[in-house]
Amino acid sequence: MYTIALILLFLIVLFILSRGIRIKSRFIIVSGIFLGLITILFFWYMGFWGEKLWFDQLGFTNRFWKIWGTEILLFIAGFLFGFAVIKLFTLSKAKEKLVNNYAAIIGAIINGIFWYSKWEIILKYIYGYNTEIREPILNLSTGFYLFSYPFYKSLFISLLILTIISLLSNLLSRLSYSEDSRSFEFDKTGYDHASGKWDSFYISSGILAFIFAFGFFIRRYGILYSDYGFVTGPGWTDIHVRLPILWVDFFGAVVLGFLFIFPASRLWLKNAFTKQENNSEVSAVFSSWVFFFVFWLVTFVFIPALFQWLVVEPNEITKERPYITNNINFTREGFNLNKVEEKEYNVSGLFSEAVVDSNPDIFSNIRLWDYRALDEVFKQFQEIRLYYEFVDVDIERYTIDNNYQEVMTSPREMAQNNLPAQSQTFVNKRFKYTHGYGMVMAPVNDFSQGGLPDLLIKDIPPVNKYPSLKIDEPAIYYGELTNDYVIVNSKVREFDYPSGADNIYTRYKGNGGVPFTNLAWRKFIYGWKFDGTKLFFSGYPTKQSRIMFHRQIRDRVQTIAPFLFFDEDPYMVLVNGNLYWIIDAYTASSYYPYSAPFSSGETIQYRNYSDGQTINNLVSEQLNGINYIRNAVKTVVNAFDGSVNFYIYTPDDPLIKVYSSIFPGMFKTKEEMPDGLKKHVRYPADMLLVQGLEYAKYHMTDPNVFYNQEDLWTRATENYYSQTQPVEPYYIIWELPGKETSEFVLMLPFTPKNRQVLIGWIAGMCDGADYGRFLAYQFPKDKLVLGPQQFESKIDQKPYLSAQLT
Repeated sequence: MYTIALILLFLIVLFILSRGIRIKSRFIIVSGIFLGLITILFFWYMGFWGEKLWFDQLGFTNRFWKIWGTEILLFIAGFLFGFAVIKLFTLSKAKEKLVNNYAAIIGAIINGIFWYSKWEIILKYIYGYNTEIREPILNLSTGFYLFSYPFYKSLFISLLILTIISLLSNLLSRLSYSEDSRSFEFDKTGYDHASGKWDSFYISSGILAFIFAFGFFIRRYGILYSDYGFVTGPGWTDIHVRLPILWVDFFGAVVLGFLFIFPASRLWLKNAFTKQENNSEVSAVFSSWVFFFVFWLVTFVFIPALFQWLVVEPNEITKERPYITNNINFTREGFNLNKVEEKEYNVSGLFSEAVVDSNPDIFSNIRLWDYRALDEVFKQFQEIRLYYEFVDVDIERYTIDNNYQEVMTSPREMAQNNLPAQSQTFVNKRFKYTHGYGMVMAPVNDFSQGGLPDLLIKDIPPVNKYPSLKIDEPAIYYGELTNDYVIVNSKVREFDYPSGADNIYTRYKGNGGVPFTNLAWRKFIYGWKFDGTKLFFSGYPTKQSRIMFHRQIRDRVQTIAPFLFFDEDPYMVLVNGNLYWIIDAYTASSYYPYSAPFSSGETIQYRNYSDGQTINNLVSEQLNGINYIRNAVKTVVNAFDGSVNFYIYTPDDPLIKVYSSIFPGMFKTKEEMPDGLKKHVRYPADMLLVQGLEYAKYHMTDPNVFYNQEDLWTRATENYYSQTQPVEPYYIIWELPGKETSEFVLMLPFTPKNRQVLIGWIAGMCDGADYGRFLAYQFPKDKLVLGPQQFESKIDQKPYLSAQLT
């Protein structure tokens, strides 16, 4: 219906326009254009309003209007600015108006779209502030680079595009129409002071030169990200050669701009670069630009390369030492490695029953289940019905019967695509099979007599082994598999859970989803947004119905906060009988000065006996290229009603401070998080992995050691079946030396490059006041500590142990 209506309306618009053109009626033409615009705006408005109602229901109306309003204002401002700039610097005589008007409209649209997409840069520029940390080269605050420098770069690109369009427009305007040849050709008249026929062409060339001068000026700030030397950030050549040359290029561009603008200097350019008497203006301008770019190439590319080759490389460590120190300091700051607590772990090498007896919490929580194997067990024995599915297994901890216990959990979600093909009807997928049900929980170290996990929570309805694990509201309407919208409280009986050969049905009692208070209108707009005619003409929704969409939890939180980076591993927790998703969110930037960018391409080199082996791996791809990161926010999504809360966990992070100013009321403090949820926050695996891969290189703080890469670490490897793979970050319960209570910890072991002995490990603390502490333990280099892969080899060589594992 919607498609047919849209086609019919556009056919009517085309008919009106063609008739208006045929009879040359301006009124009819304008009416056709107006009807076309109204049609486009109306259908756009339906999708827009459907999203706005979703934000209203969640309580993020101010966030919605802030971004949307900024985008619209930026598009209008960019459009008007682009139109004004091009009209200002182009010819306006009758003969040239057609070309210049088209150029102005095209440039305005391009500029409007360009600034429309820069809403985040603009808002951070407006609300940004200067931090206390300053870089050592230009002595500017890191806040300038995080909040202001991206805006200046965007402004340069915008002005450059507009000026180039103006220049091309003025060049095309010098074409004259020939009645004989029915074609365009260059106006053969030369430059004339009195007529000023080429004035706009010269002026736009001069403006372009000034824009390049502006680009050279802000390029000074960009030199803080230089990769010209040994490390990221300005090295000896950047500081002593390229930075001064940028000033030379700046003044050269300014001089060129004035030569283009002043009429007397134009004649000098014409005589200097061309000997033709006719049509020499284009040649003069083109030759001037060629000369200028050759000048830039020689000064900014060839001369620095010569210095790097002849001065720096023969004396690299001496010349680059202070700049290596800068890179180390700012990279450690950017990845929060400066707060690492480095300790040496004195390995005794002794292991006895007394060690086990004195550490009961640790040994009673050693993980015996592999999460991949356990996932298959859950699927086989606890999915119950084909339409349920476990996505993955998460590691968590609970206090169970007064014992601090590490457990493995997995929510049972609804996978509508698993229904038989004949059952995947509109009614079943939108009204009946709407939610998953409950979760499964197992301790990490227990088995039943049959070799299966000893389940603490199991079955449908959920059966809990301990009262503290009771689930009062097991329905999961929002999860990792909930990719489609559903409608609850309709005339269709909503399936709740299976009970033997029968099914139990329910009626939704929560506040999730957008209510159908205005039934006909909301069916109409959501019909356009989703299932079209089926939804609009369906008689099942009522005024008590609620439509739930953006139910996939990462999509849900990303829609609300597109400026945050969200961890790829959400996990479900049980708190006071309710199920919640916790998703770690990061503030990140690629504009932290002097900091080395993170590369998601990981290369691990190791030796297997006498053979060298290499593993190429991709990690945390969404964070590739960032050089600043903080785990600033913990996001909580209620699995039953979809409510979202953002809790700030790194209040001193400048990025989250600015986002809090941009979106007042959107973020809550750590203290506002319920105590039950606080007990389940954990150091995120992606964060520790990114920090670990940077720390593997940047634990070397001595410039000489760093330069020689004498102590480079790599992630430890392990054997998984017949494949060698890097060890993943690993949650354990561990007792920090000097403490009497066990804590939940995320750890990651490392080996030296090209070796398999263990050199150290890093850990992120997860519990209470210790949350967020970043530890690094190094083993003595004069003692041999077996790495994971070496230990597995020793186990394989022991017939008794190998048989037990088999």
